[in-house]
Amino acid sequence: MSSLKELVDAWLAMDQNDATRAEIQTLWDKGDTDTLERRMRNRIEFGTAGLRGRMEAGWSRMNDLIVIQASQGLCHYVLEQVKNASNKGVVVGHDHRHNSERWAQLTAAAFLNNGVKVYFHRGLVHTPMVPFTVKKVGAACGVMITASHNPKYDNGYKVYWENSVQIISPHDEGISNAIKAHLEPKTWNADLVNTSSLCLDITEEMKEAYLTSLLSLKDKSLPSTKKSIFVNTSMHGVGHPFVQKALSALELSIKPVQEQQKPDPDFPTVSYPNPEEKGALDLAIATANKAGADYVLAQDPDADRFSAVEKQPNGEWLTFTGDQLGVVFAAYVMETYKKTGKPMSKLAMVASTVSSKMVEAMAQAENFKFAECLTGFKYIGNTAMNLVAQGYEVPFGYEEAIGFMFGSEIRDKDGVAASVMFAQLAEILRNEGRTVKSYLDDLYKRYGYFKTSNSYFICNEPATIDKIFVQIRNFEDSSTQGFNYPKQIGGLTVTSVIDLTTGYDSTNPPTYKPSLPLSSGHMIQFRAENREQGTKIILTTRTSGTEPKVKYYLEGSGSDSEQVTKTLVEVVKELGDVWMEAKKNNLGVP
Repeated sequence: MSSLKELVDAWLAMDQNDATRAEIQTLWDKGDTDTLERRMRNRIEFGTAGLRGRMEAGWSRMNDLIVIQASQGLCHYVLEQVKNASNKGVVVGHDHRHNSERWAQLTAAAFLNNGVKVYFHRGLVHTPMVPFTVKKVGAACGVMITASHNPKYDNGYKVYWENSVQIISPHDEGISNAIKAHLEPKTWNADLVNTSSLCLDITEEMKEAYLTSLLSLKDKSLPSTKKSIFVNTSMHGVGHPFVQKALSALELSIKPVQEQQKPDPDFPTVSYPNPEEKGALDLAIATANKAGADYVLAQDPDADRFSAVEKQPNGEWLTFTGDQLGVVFAAYVMETYKKTGKPMSKLAMVASTVSSKMVEAMAQAENFKFAECLTGFKYIGNTAMNLVAQGYEVPFGYEEAIGFMFGSEIRDKDGVAASVMFAQLAEILRNEGRTVKSYLDDLYKRYGYFKTSNSYFICNEPATIDKIFVQIRNFEDSSTQGFNYPKQIGGLTVTSVIDLTTGYDSTNPPTYKPSLPLSSGHMIQFRAENREQGTKIILTTRTSGTEPKVKYYLEGSGSDSEQVTKTLVEVVKELGDVWMEAKKNNLGVP
């Protein structure tokens, strides 16, 4: 193991950024070994989410040196793995966060320095533009510099493969190994994007092509006379121009939240630039009240995620959950597909395993294919492409974390496309004297009542998280196939357990092996029911790959909405008090 001095010396020998060099040198001169250990001991890990972390000097942080090393490793890996990669080129884009433009330039420079063509997006783009461009130009890979909805101190490095979908295993491990094999920086010349003949600018052309693809989602039944007013917030991000142009093309009117309309990397009006966070949409709702609007549309800062709020008859505002939006979109897409006259057996939809099972119930009733996969659009996108290869049409996929995929052009979540789909559905329903909420209620009547209760526990100690999951796996005295999981929760009896960490599925004898691939972190799914009440739940607990959290995804279903709601409350209480031992383990709650 290297000494701290060796780690510091290696950094100072490689880093040519005066500011980050000075950070490390100052910490060393001050003798701040605790901070240096945190920053220097472990290297930031490259995984299927690419890189994401705090912008500071050090091997475990996001900075110029780390971005250069990541780009060099990625470049060498792509040249080895993708035939004719130099001519196919790579796509590089960035959002508005601090350092995003420079890191996009340094990323491009690493490829240009190796003779690889680069399609460099000039100016700010939203994340979906990168996979869209990868597909359009047939590139070998794509890189987007963004930290999505993370706090202002963070930034990230997201990688798309030649199939225009986020990377999955084994590419993550291959890229990680290539990075470690090419650590010595070969160029710091960010100006190569302006001087190299291999750097091409097709930004405006791709923006126009993207808008054309969005307009292909237009519903023929959209009324010619539009009455709705939509307030839109891009959360100080890059999404507003794209949303405005798309909705304007559909002759739909939007009013921006002016305080959040322009890109601002400091996100001054919100603690966390995430539409899901409590209070994040307060300013948008206030704007909607003043404008007399019935709906709020919201995208996260890189505009790949979407949320919506609807004004209720009593004047209160309903924020739709990701699962509610997923169900609404699935039904809308299904009804649109039905109008084409194509066989329902050729329709398929995809959702992550922690998302609502209501789409599954819908698929069973309507005779279309439903497939679930691990969390993340890297899995949703690849699952969709596999289904297409089998002869299915996959016009929709989603995950409960307000991520929605439409059409075949982008196999990734797209908050702008979701804004288009929601706005035109709301306008069509308004013309019929209905609302999105009433549309959702009708779906409950048709397919059963489903309600989710998703949240998380905060834990900054990985050892404590490991201990919690060990306890869950050794909860009962008696065992089945060597496992001792809990047998009841919240008055319901556990009927099945799928552990995607250990590779155990109680529903699949005699091997007891799960059909889904294993998770890189802890992940266990429980199904339970109370037959007398007619109530069922699905509870998934998992660790977060990017945050110090134990997340849980809980959904109840049944014919009695009040009973379902009561059951969810009881399950959450037992989960925290008994399974997680939140007080004993000093777990934080949102």
